[in-house]
Amino acid sequence: MNPLKKLFILPILTVGSMVFAQTASNRFFYELTFKPKKDSAKVEKVMTTLDITKEKSLYRDFTWVAQDSIIKIEVEAMQKAGVFKDMSKSMRMPKFAYKVEKAYPDMKVILEEGLQNGMTPVKLGYVDNTKFNWSITSDKVKIGTYSTQKATTDFGGRKWNAWFTTDLPFQDGPYKFYGLPGLIVKIEDDGGNYSWELKGNKKVDNFEELSYIEKISPGGSAKRVEVSRDKFESTIADFKKDPFATIRPMLKPEMMSQKLPGSDVSIGEMVKKQEKMLKDFYDANDNPIEPPVLKDKKKK
Repeated sequence: MNPLKKLFILPILTVGSMVFAQTASNRFFYELTFKPKKDSAKVEKVMTTLDITKEKSLYRDFTWVAQDSIIKIEVEAMQKAGVFKDMSKSMRMPKFAYKVEKAYPDMKVILEEGLQNGMTPVKLGYVDNTKFNWSITSDKVKIGTYSTQKATTDFGGRKWNAWFTTDLPFQDGPYKFYGLPGLIVKIEDDGGNYSWELKGNKKVDNFEELSYIEKISPGGSAKRVEVSRDKFESTIADFKKDPFATIRPMLKPEMMSQKLPGSDVSIGEMVKKQEKMLKDFYDANDNPIEPPVLKDKKKK
């Protein structure tokens, strides 16, 4: 589910007894510096993480996970009091809603994002069969505490420069990147649009794939539906144009006029706010890491 939509659902949640499988991971923190607008020099930064377990790796925006304890306290207090609280005022919003999973050892890459189908959240994903054709150069440089070597590749219509280290024996990296003889420490495109740099790492003994907000949200722990990339991109594109398209017919006037528990805010007012938040969220970035395949096909 897209993180922003969850704020509307949270007030009516009832958390039951839930058990989620845990495992250990090596968590690598990558600071992502990116240019959200194609025609602007302005850049933004966000912390992302790559969790590597024995079975797979998971790359995501770390914003929600970093706030897990705060969100848990806020939600439990709200549920105990039976009073609605606008959590958007105390929480930071993520920059990206997707996740990238790589299954070991065959490195099956799946990008996943969420959307809404009526009142049912859906996790949609596609398999990316890209095989990176790396050219390893003789250039070496020290980045932080790591001795790294440079490699280049083409991906998503951009040329990429990467620096990897054999000190960390993982043939993985941020986003979809993988396939070098060690972990990618830094990678950036030659146009200065996206740049990841490793800033730290730690062992996470109780690693869980889902953040707290995902675990308690309807559909948050639902099984992912895998579709073709064409289907994924067309469905997500339609959703971004009007995220409330499938929900709106179900929001009857009598429901919209009702007040949220312990609040003077009506459901209608909250919906309007959520629509604006989603519009702002999607309009904030028109410079994706890689252009949609569908768009490329239509141009041919």
